[in-house]
Amino acid sequence: MKKKILLPTDFSRNAWNAIQYAIELYKKEACEFYVLNTFNASGYALDSMMIPEPGERIYEEAKDKSEKGLGKIMERLTFRDEYPDHEFFMVSQFNSLIEGIRDIVKKKDIDLIIMGTKGDTNAASVIYGSNTVLVMEKIRNCPVMAIPESANYKDLKEIVFPTDYKMNFKRREFQDIIQVAKKGDVAIRVLYVSDGEPLNEEQENNKKLIEEYFEDLTYTFHTLYNVDVQSAVRCFVESRDSDMITFFNRKHSFFGSIFSRPMVKSLGKYSKVPVLALHDLRD
Repeated sequence: MKKKILLPTDFSRNAWNAIQYAIELYKKEACEFYVLNTFNASGYALDSMMIPEPGERIYEEAKDKSEKGLGKIMERLTFRDEYPDHEFFMVSQFNSLIEGIRDIVKKKDIDLIIMGTKGDTNAASVIYGSNTVLVMEKIRNCPVMAIPESANYKDLKEIVFPTDYKMNFKRREFQDIIQVAKKGDVAIRVLYVSDGEPLNEEQENNKKLIEEYFEDLTYTFHTLYNVDVQSAVRCFVESRDSDMITFFNRKHSFFGSIFSRPMVKSLGKYSKVPVLALHDLRD
């Protein structure tokens, strides 16, 4: 069965880099890639009573710009014929980004969303753009991988998985990270930030569950003491030259709160590696 991957684009350089990263990451797999551009008419809010209709000049101009942009992407992809098991589909949709993504995820049964961390503003001070954070916050039925502008694809060797061991994971919730890890014997480094107190019984049991789920993989456990979590993750990743960070995006989770709107930007300022937000099947 082909893997179905959604690639939202705003035609920025970062978005194109994310497309290239996705192609290389899944170069050995049969995939259907859906390149999505959502458009709306400038000056009109989508919840406004004055939404332009097809045929109206302002609508047709926005649609034409979207379709031409996707056409240029298709042209560039046509020259990349080294992976014959990859298929590409261009999708132009009059919609908000979030609703457009929700629509395609549902209609095409998308397995994974891969997007850039910055949009077409490309401001140096904005590392994780508002759209990327919003997608991670709002899309909870599909994993989201965010690719920093400076991330060039290289074969993965190590994925960092921060956890507080307070969440009782289900095996099926780990399938996405396990699939990525099995691509080339990628090691998973489980990172716990401790305040000095020993793990309680619940945490010990959840740690044992992780051991069971990762039994066929290369993995190790690591603990850092008395440091704030985002600094701990950043230092750990940088010191080891890790290739990816993954976390569970639960609404009320310890690490989910770290990746709330202010904190994801804080980590993002120092992050040069992709971040994979896994979906929570209980949300």
